[in-house]
Amino acid sequence: MRKITTVFLRENGCINVNEKILITCPKKLSPWLAAEVRSLGFTDLREGDAFVETTGDFADAMRLNLHVRTGHRVLYRIASFAAKNPDDLYQRVRGIPWEKILYEHGEHAYLCVTSTVDTPSIRDSRFVNQRAKDAIVDRIGERRGKRPDSGAKRDRAVVYIYWRGYDVEVYLDTSGEPLSRRGYRRIPLEAPMQETLAAAVVLATGWDGKACFVNPMCGSGTLAIEAALYASRTAPGLLRKNFGFYHLRGFDAAAWRKLKLNARAAEHKSTARIIATDISPDAIAAARQNAKMAGVEGMIEFYLCPFADTPIPEQAGVIVVNPPYGERTGDVDELGNLYKEIGDFFKQRGKGHTGFIFTGNLQLAKRIGLRTSRRIPFYNGSIECRLLEYPLY
Repeated sequence: MRKITTVFLRENGCINVNEKILITCPKKLSPWLAAEVRSLGFTDLREGDAFVETTGDFADAMRLNLHVRTGHRVLYRIASFAAKNPDDLYQRVRGIPWEKILYEHGEHAYLCVTSTVDTPSIRDSRFVNQRAKDAIVDRIGERRGKRPDSGAKRDRAVVYIYWRGYDVEVYLDTSGEPLSRRGYRRIPLEAPMQETLAAAVVLATGWDGKACFVNPMCGSGTLAIEAALYASRTAPGLLRKNFGFYHLRGFDAAAWRKLKLNARAAEHKSTARIIATDISPDAIAAARQNAKMAGVEGMIEFYLCPFADTPIPEQAGVIVVNPPYGERTGDVDELGNLYKEIGDFFKQRGKGHTGFIFTGNLQLAKRIGLRTSRRIPFYNGSIECRLLEYPLY
């Protein structure tokens, strides 16, 4: 059995070594995530269906948390080893110097342990979580005289175990709560689009952040808000009040402040017209409030009207519609007429623009009555979806 490999630690406990960083994302979002990671200067990338892997130090992990729009978690590897059974796992995890990672200045630590497991000796990943948690708190209790608390909350230190076959990797989840929880969506309404998915849809349209962006049937405003954040080059992590790395020993608060100051300096005032409309007064009120929380209310024009009456600028841009598709909201039979009306709206009002429909029902999409130029696969939770592109000549 190979020996444990653990990353080096500074004397103050702060992890500072080039190591594997795994950025997770919803299924099929990795192309957009990989493009984001490359734009941040990372060149050594490996891309999977629901992750992008790179290397960097702990400061890089913080920077990714700040800037990434389409990722869910930034996982920083601290150890890798072989384990045949739960007892092996316990011993190897206990060998990691957790007192230098999770415990500082006599403060009482708290941690959450999560895992993904595919090994013959384990049927339930919760057992792995328990054994790994026991190893960590036993180690800290022995070295510091006080065992940390643990539980399911991800609002402080989070440890992630990946165990496949006999190979185990131990990560610090530097994000804590998923990055999709930006902190601005206080009024979600029914079946909202997740922020990371909305950001990926904005990027997938190829919108440059300068032309107009029109979002009829805007709901709680997530697509328009993510478009405004992108157009102003606002780092989405600036909206968050908490990250997992805040709760690790040696967290460099000064370095984090500098990263945020640099991000603020990179913002610029966008001149793009972003228009969001909905027939529901509750939706427009929610979208306005969410945009205000995101700091982009002044960048978005909100209108209370049927989607067919949405103001369309003369300047060429994109029109993005996310109609219900019968899985969670709306009746499929009635929705057929809605999709036909969207097609008519594109034909009559959208000439010179590029139209996009995000849907999880390709049968309904046939009622649009236009030929697609692209059909980009996405997942909305477990629902397989497509972003359909329609050039509107």
